[in-house]
Amino acid sequence: MPDRTSAPLLRLRGVHTHIGEYHILQGVDFAVPREGVTVLLGRNGAGKSTTLRTIMGLWRASAGTIELAGRHVTRLSTPEIARLGIAFVPEDMGVFANLTVQENLQLAAISGRIDDTRLQWIFSLFPALERFWLRPAGTLSGGQKQMMAIARAIIEPRRLLLIDEPTKGLAPAIVQNLATALRALKSRDTTILLVEQNFHFASALGDHVAVMDDGRIVHTGSMDALAADAALQDRLLGLHAAPAA
Repeated sequence: MPDRTSAPLLRLRGVHTHIGEYHILQGVDFAVPREGVTVLLGRNGAGKSTTLRTIMGLWRASAGTIELAGRHVTRLSTPEIARLGIAFVPEDMGVFANLTVQENLQLAAISGRIDDTRLQWIFSLFPALERFWLRPAGTLSGGQKQMMAIARAIIEPRRLLLIDEPTKGLAPAIVQNLATALRALKSRDTTILLVEQNFHFASALGDHVAVMDDGRIVHTGSMDALAADAALQDRLLGLHAAPAA
């Protein structure tokens, strides 16, 4: 009998997604191991965000299968997928600007109430949220909104967290705070699938990597191996990431 604990938490097999007349995903195949961070890299327009939205059921796969812990979820609705323990932090963060931070998080609590112990843990990751608890979310800075969007996604325990471009437009100090929080989150047995353009951030946080090009996966492996291979970075991503100072 196969060891279920060693099997990937998420697996995509031959996934195609059409959006109108456009064929965006063209046979996507990759797996997300349990726990740790898998980073989905690729040039702009490669299909990374569409992949996350297809996993979440926001776009319907036109072919192929998506499995969560061995269960086919390809045809499930977004609310059904969310109830299986998947949360999605979109690139635009999806903030309800006229609601307070408290109200934004309250809406994400499936049970209808926020567990105080978990809330205190979230405050330890994102102290600004406690300070601005009763402030309208629309008045927060970009970094604070990103923290709130992630906090909303983890207000209850999740098996899988999908995060799309969390560092985009953020100041370096906020990016560092975000990296610290995500490391703490992955230490709590949450699996993360991260789309990210900041290679330094991705390589510091990621355990596994999948690289997309033109709607297909063109490379999978360990993040350490990709970070150590400048020639491979150039070939796959068109960049050479020099070591951070």
